[in-house]
Amino acid sequence: MTAAPPNDLPLALTMGEPAGVGGEIGLKAWLARDEAGLRPFVILDDPARLAALAASLGLPVPVQAVSSPQEGAALFGRALPVLPVALGNPVVAGRPDPANGAAVIASIDRAVALVQGGQAAAVVTNPIQKSSLYAAGFRHPGHTEYLAHLAGLADEPIMMLAAADLRVVPVTIHVSVRDAVNQLTTEAIVHAGRVTAASLARDFGIDRPRLAVAGLNPHAGEGGAMGREEIDIIEPAIRTLRADGIDVSGPRPPDTMFHAAARRGYDVALCMYHDQALIPVKTVDFDSGVNITLGLPFVRTSPDHGTALDIAGTGKANATSLIAALKTADRMARNRQRTAGPSR
Repeated sequence: MTAAPPNDLPLALTMGEPAGVGGEIGLKAWLARDEAGLRPFVILDDPARLAALAASLGLPVPVQAVSSPQEGAALFGRALPVLPVALGNPVVAGRPDPANGAAVIASIDRAVALVQGGQAAAVVTNPIQKSSLYAAGFRHPGHTEYLAHLAGLADEPIMMLAAADLRVVPVTIHVSVRDAVNQLTTEAIVHAGRVTAASLARDFGIDRPRLAVAGLNPHAGEGGAMGREEIDIIEPAIRTLRADGIDVSGPRPPDTMFHAAARRGYDVALCMYHDQALIPVKTVDFDSGVNITLGLPFVRTSPDHGTALDIAGTGKANATSLIAALKTADRMARNRQRTAGPSR
């Protein structure tokens, strides 16, 4: 079978934690498909589960199993297409079951394989419950690391969070503040800067990305009076990135670089630790934030929220972030196709 042109391919949306809100927001995203102008997507999930969930929530979503993404794309205007993934146990909302961990992982595996095989345009992942996957034998810290494993990457990919008018990249991610300071290196900042600049050009159509680098300490160290990390670690990284031809500024005082006027002066903020990056982006646009993995050989986005087990099955889940993730994946895939040129 001849592969469809890249811009005609659907997105592959993973199951995520079945006891969480992934199924609900997938159903709601399909209902918003015309209003939001969504590219067709297929969900890798259990079609009977999704049909039962739609009925229980009173959502008028016809669910139909399909055998291929191409079939799903053709069906998308009339029904929610589902590539079947078998669950280990029946799902109870709000109660993750390690017996379903294999299905969650299989959903991710197949989504990546579809994109790598030219049958889907991008991977969009619903939130996973890592504690449940760990109990099922999962040995990766999270989605990002597992996707890097599937892609066969030697270097770690980079996490970027994007909202309406702010993009942030944390150089250190899921570690304590103490460990973040200890793990912060010039090399890590340079790697994050290089991957980010390349991705903004390739996937976001920004010809000369402007990177703003945050300091670690109050007032960016105040010339060493409040810490030497800016002098010893961050400034050497900035010099290296500038030598690469990247437009980079900093280190900037973290407390003054995220207000509206400051944000207009850069395309992305490189932050030194998790909360330094995520607090501003979630304050600026809590509902529409998107988690994007940079540095992969395929496009991957995700809603910027967790499994929300406390409201699973209640109908209260907000699909705004997933819709933003689907739209972002679509734009990135189109930009990547343009910069790659015509397929041979």
